[in-house]
Amino acid sequence: MTDPEDARELFALDIAECGARLRAGTLTSVRLVGAALDRIGSLDHEVCSFLHVDGESALRDAAAADGALAAGRDLGPLHGIPYALKDIFDAEGMPTTCQSQLTVGRMPKEDSEVQARLRAGGAVCLGKLNTHEFALGGPSYELPFPPSRNPWNTEHFTGASSTGAGAAVAAGFVRMAVGSDTSGSIRGPAYHCGVVGLKPTYGLVSRRGAYPLSYSLDHCGPIARSVEDAALAMNVLAGFDPRDPSSVRNPVADHTSGLDLGVEGLKVAFSTAWYGERAETDPEVVTAVERALRVLASRGAEVTEVELPDYDLLNACGRVIMTAEAFAIHEDDLRERGGAYGRYTYQRIMPGVGLTAADLLQAYRLRAELAHDLHRKVFAHHDVLVTAGGLTTAPALGDFPEDWPPPAPLTAMQTIPFNVTGHPAVSVPLGPAANGLPLGVQLAGRHFGEPVLLGAARELERCLPDMGWPPGFAPGAGATATVPPAGSGSGPGVPGTGGR
Repeated sequence: MTDPEDARELFALDIAECGARLRAGTLTSVRLVGAALDRIGSLDHEVCSFLHVDGESALRDAAAADGALAAGRDLGPLHGIPYALKDIFDAEGMPTTCQSQLTVGRMPKEDSEVQARLRAGGAVCLGKLNTHEFALGGPSYELPFPPSRNPWNTEHFTGASSTGAGAAVAAGFVRMAVGSDTSGSIRGPAYHCGVVGLKPTYGLVSRRGAYPLSYSLDHCGPIARSVEDAALAMNVLAGFDPRDPSSVRNPVADHTSGLDLGVEGLKVAFSTAWYGERAETDPEVVTAVERALRVLASRGAEVTEVELPDYDLLNACGRVIMTAEAFAIHEDDLRERGGAYGRYTYQRIMPGVGLTAADLLQAYRLRAELAHDLHRKVFAHHDVLVTAGGLTTAPALGDFPEDWPPPAPLTAMQTIPFNVTGHPAVSVPLGPAANGLPLGVQLAGRHFGEPVLLGAARELERCLPDMGWPPGFAPGAGATATVPPAGSGSGPGVPGTGGR
């Protein structure tokens, strides 16, 4: 489909570089997509990031994208760029399995809003990415497809339910993938896989056509190779959707507008309260956050220590809301077909049966108080908050027990506060830990303050060493594979083609 030199060169280009070549006529979307399909076919058996690859449709859409550019129709920053969707997002013509026996044969009749915006922007969908069952559950071998593996060490976890998205971006299969984040499932895979993950402000990106987990906590957003790639994706994804009740009618900013402004005079808050004293916190995490703060200060930011709302209250509040809302979504199936759920998913949703209306109302009341407290203590006076995203590097898949919850907090993410409050938050890689697995830092910003937030993230990215490529996925790896038959439903990660 493509020659080896194409594959070695093309997958490492970022979205802006690809776009410049596409518009200059030195690259075609067909070449770009073909190289991506070759790489997926050659290497995805190692990480099981894709559940469905449709090469025929992707190449057809790539040819259409090339034709539009040749005719002078430029549809935006993602025109001709390949991407993939977490398999909870509907895309007409592709199954939405949600990684569950209950929905494995489901074929949607229309696109999710996310998919519709990407199609309208000329981007090219390669297929659907692995997830935990219904975006909850956990890494399990009893589901229809094997779990994804971390490209930095395939014996390790990818970090929450946008599991295939994190793996696919880190392995260089796509430059951008769309995930969902209810308690950290965009930022967790980004953190553990050494890439960038943005959870936007609540309501900024439509959730219509994404299978819900928690109506008031779900967010949708990009996982990408770089901050700029995430910003370019947001320029396509963001915007009001009248068919999504949670969508906010708010002017959409240019998400790239702050990328080159630096951080001179930016008011940056920090606190070690959420992670500094916890027994499970790896000292390398603390050191990494401190390094990020020093970089921002050295570049002219005003860095100030602040008081934060209690993390355990934010966590408990979010868990009550998520469990109650997830049970409401799945109640009928749990009662009628409970045995069809994976063990982890069942064990994580069923506690919702014991929550009362009073419990949920108290959680909603507490949520409003905590959001107000965070605004008063931090965002009324500061532009960005810097904190840990996770307390450890990615755990080994073999450490997950048969039953949930694990005896120790294996994933130890600190992401749910910003789902509770709705503030935007981004995970930025900071380099490898001593064990070779990625470390990162989490930055949060004001509601609809994504351009400023991404500008601070870009400054960190610019000043810190590049994470590079995982072993076995560097340029030159897997350039001459055969792509699975289009529309076969088979592909990397499907039983019989690799994985456990």
